[in-house]
Amino acid sequence: MSERVMPGRTDGLITLGAADALWVDLTADSAVPTASGAFTSSPAHARLGYVLLGGHVVATVRASGGQWSVPEGEVRRAAAELNAVGMDRQDLVRIGPFRGEPRQECDEETPLRWRRRITGELQELGGPERAARRDLGRPYHLAGIDWRQMLVEQTRDGTQRTWWLPRAVVRLLDAAEHTEAQWVQAARTRRASAAATEPPSHPRRARDADGRQTTSPEGPTASPRPYNAELEGQLYSVLSRKPGTSGRVAGWACAVCRGAPAAVLDHCHEHGYVRAPVCQSCNTLERPDHLYINDIRVANRYTRLFHTDTDDWLRHWHRCPGCRARTTLPLPHLAAWTAHIACRSLRPTHRAPRGRKPCGVLRVSWTGSQNAPRSCLLTVAVDCCPSGEHRVLARVPYREAAERFRIWLAETAPAVAAAAGPDRLDGLPAQSRPVIADTSGEGLALF
Repeated sequence: MSERVMPGRTDGLITLGAADALWVDLTADSAVPTASGAFTSSPAHARLGYVLLGGHVVATVRASGGQWSVPEGEVRRAAAELNAVGMDRQDLVRIGPFRGEPRQECDEETPLRWRRRITGELQELGGPERAARRDLGRPYHLAGIDWRQMLVEQTRDGTQRTWWLPRAVVRLLDAAEHTEAQWVQAARTRRASAAATEPPSHPRRARDADGRQTTSPEGPTASPRPYNAELEGQLYSVLSRKPGTSGRVAGWACAVCRGAPAAVLDHCHEHGYVRAPVCQSCNTLERPDHLYINDIRVANRYTRLFHTDTDDWLRHWHRCPGCRARTTLPLPHLAAWTAHIACRSLRPTHRAPRGRKPCGVLRVSWTGSQNAPRSCLLTVAVDCCPSGEHRVLARVPYREAAERFRIWLAETAPAVAAAAGPDRLDGLPAQSRPVIADTSGEGLALF
């Protein structure tokens, strides 16, 4: 692509208006829609020394004439990063509103707060359609991304509205919020250091060789560090009570996707051990879709968990010493695997315009628990059948499901299977979480 000559360009700097035009031009073919007012419309922070573009920070420079400008090369780099992002519009993540969500206090460290901005905007205007009609022609963006073009509204029971965004966009906005927090913190640290070392009567102003004054902090923004099993084998109930844990989690990159900053500490609800810090998007993807406490719907995202990104997710689940030593998965995940993989050939199909379509929605329920494996039974059924049927496909005992999973794991992810088993207890604490005794008479064959 030939380099476009931008009006208002001086020594590698372009005005904010020219940067807006360049941003739209470079991202015209991006999978993620962008907005035209990335540098000049709210919530752009050009006068604070930076502008967010996707997960990238572009520093702003105030020239001698008082006009704000940005480096053209940084705009092009941010556009190239955004253009490399792939997006599946069917892979959605719920962003609100959530029942019982605590009210968030204003925090200057993260001015973006994109979830709160979107929720407040939609609640105030009454939904995306009304908002679009009311603000027709008004550019609105978050980190240069036009979220209104991708927002999906779903209604449950005819009254409750929920809002969803594609997973790729959620990851971008999470990364932008983390990057902005790091940028602001670095700027405050440098200002405090400068104020402590310089005389107050002669304030220092950073200028470059041409006399331009910049308000951005020097040096690159601190990026989240990779997770290297620092928390392996620790109990979540103990670690979550320690002060400073949330700060440590925010310093890591997501242990699954390895790109977005971590936001929560994922743990095994069955054995109680910490797995790893993960981002909100991966935490949502991993969470079982419970209908009731012992009943889950097998959603389309399980295709990624058990097909596309199988090695990453199996390795992540086996970060729990209990699951790794027993070569199994937590009961809801094992139930989903049984329905999605072991019983896939049993699922009926119906005629469709392009061949045949799988029948309805898979659902799996269970009686008992993993602590009494002989009495635990998984029932795989089909709901929402077009012909009105609710068909039971299979009833699989827990022990049989666990054995099928072991065989499949050895064939699908041999490296993960090789590190599992009762003889692999290197990371298992001496005092593990107590297990309820199996009173069925055959003892704890699996445990």
